[in-house]
Amino acid sequence: MLLGSGPRAGFAELILPANEPGSSIMPGKVNPTQAEALAMVCCRVIGNHTTVTLANGLGTLELNAYKPVIIYSLLQSVSLLAGAASSFAEHMVEGVEADRERIAELLDRSLMPVTALNPHIGYDKAAEIAKLAVQRNLSLREAAIASGHVTEEQFRQWIDLEGMTREV
Repeated sequence: MLLGSGPRAGFAELILPANEPGSSIMPGKVNPTQAEALAMVCCRVIGNHTTVTLANGLGTLELNAYKPVIIYSLLQSVSLLAGAASSFAEHMVEGVEADRERIAELLDRSLMPVTALNPHIGYDKAAEIAKLAVQRNLSLREAAIASGHVTEEQFRQWIDLEGMTREV
């Protein structure tokens, strides 16, 4: 849900399928209703699990008068999960997309890859580059080259964002 926040602010890394009209207070926003519904079902299942646990613990010796509530809760959980999983797969998973442009933008602006420079130029110079990027609102690449500690070719060799983030 959080990764789909947006459309122009927040994480906005996922493009969620629009399964119904948008937000009543924010036109153009796609609500993550399928994810929210699945989360609600999970809350109900956790409640049922608690019921099963308590009812099972109330049984004495080889007799448990609480079997009806145990069975009811278990069957309700199975039914809820089956329906929710099916709906989530059909209306969310099949339509969700990674917003590759937004992810590339966030990746380009990230300072995390600066740690890959440590073995080559040392911690202090890498930290200097990160601070420069923040102070001047530069990308890590721009700051590294502007610092004079790294050439563009070295940056390309040492900071391989594609390699660091590719599917395994």
